[in-house]
Amino acid sequence: MEPAKILVVDDEAAILRLLKEALSQWGYQVTGASSGAEALQALRGDMFDAVITDIRMPDMNGLELLKEIKRHDESVEVVVMTGYPTIASAVEALKEGAFDYLSKPLLLDELRHLMVRMTERRFLRGEVHSLRARLGEELTVNELVGNSAPMQRVKEIIAKVAPTDSPVLIEGESGTGKELVAAAIHRLSPRAKGPFIPVNCSAIPEDLLESEFFGHVRGAFSGAVSDTLGLFRGANEGTIFLDEVAELSPGLQVKLLRVLQEMQVRPVGSTKAYAVDVRVIAATNRDLERTIAEGQLRQDLYYRLNVVRVSLAPLRARREDVPALANHFIRRFSRRFRREIRGTTPDALAALQAYDFPGNVRELDNTIEQAAALTHGEEIEADDVFVALDTPPSGVHTLAQEVDKAEKAAIETSLARNEGQLERVARELAVSPTTLWRKMKRLGLRKD
Repeated sequence: MEPAKILVVDDEAAILRLLKEALSQWGYQVTGASSGAEALQALRGDMFDAVITDIRMPDMNGLELLKEIKRHDESVEVVVMTGYPTIASAVEALKEGAFDYLSKPLLLDELRHLMVRMTERRFLRGEVHSLRARLGEELTVNELVGNSAPMQRVKEIIAKVAPTDSPVLIEGESGTGKELVAAAIHRLSPRAKGPFIPVNCSAIPEDLLESEFFGHVRGAFSGAVSDTLGLFRGANEGTIFLDEVAELSPGLQVKLLRVLQEMQVRPVGSTKAYAVDVRVIAATNRDLERTIAEGQLRQDLYYRLNVVRVSLAPLRARREDVPALANHFIRRFSRRFRREIRGTTPDALAALQAYDFPGNVRELDNTIEQAAALTHGEEIEADDVFVALDTPPSGVHTLAQEVDKAEKAAIETSLARNEGQLERVARELAVSPTTLWRKMKRLGLRKD
């Protein structure tokens, strides 16, 4: 296992030198900074496992630096130290996410034990994350990445609603992490030991939905060679997550409403009803009010599901979360690719934050994976990002875009010269009429 990378921040040269020597002897890879500004510059250029910072510094105090570190990368552990300890400052440091709080003069044995605890926790957290990934699980609420106001609000709602058994309705564009939020609610709930079953309602064929949801008995229809439990009974004592619930047919919506009211399901072909103990979390990427007004989602079902509503903001509305998300994905792909990718260059990060990401966090994840695969150095550069996004820097066009521009101009000129006669245009441009038609359609020169 590679040694943990530690950033030490203190404006006193003697203490900085002492800590660097001690930590290096203990096997850590250490970088020093004599101010908060220097520390932030180091964090932008490298990826650290932990930061040890003094609380009293001239340009930026330790608490301000702590906040900036957590905004940059929430996974970095921070230890705050001071020669003027107070309960208030200790509480504030811990409240802002510090791992621990040390008083000066430092006891090196105490620091060493603290570093062991901190690195062990980070290693175990990485192992848990890796295990969850192998099991197809997602993040818990404490690991939901992002510290923007919209994400803070989501985390607060999750923490409040998770211990209850209330239905939850999650709304948000595709790729904003609706299933991730549902999984976090489940794992923070008393049902955490029970199953969590996600269901994409739009992916199941219409004629199989009722059987998939409620099960069936042998002989209920052609191909029903044995009894099946169905998703609701399979989720008993756990949580079922109905993604894209507005895609369900009106008939199935009625049956789902009855299940929510009676907490019983009746398999297809059976006269017997079975009690179920299931929490239902639903989600949609549609405008709920419009969906109801257009009759695609029953109003009574909406009221039954919408006991607690969680709205996930698109990534373009919380751009300040992009650096933390990017670092989170870079760490994952560094492990997967078995390469040391330390982060992004300032230009690459600026490009990521400037992009709207219509596919939201899912698209950012994919972009970072492609950029990590493309980069040849230890940092993802702006060119890697532009290739992954298939978008050039402002004012720059790709070769394909330049070719399209030239072809469009040539076709428009020839069309005008030949009075729109496609066969004459095709002969003049030395292409077949079929090729010309396809190019015109792709370039927006004809609608049919």
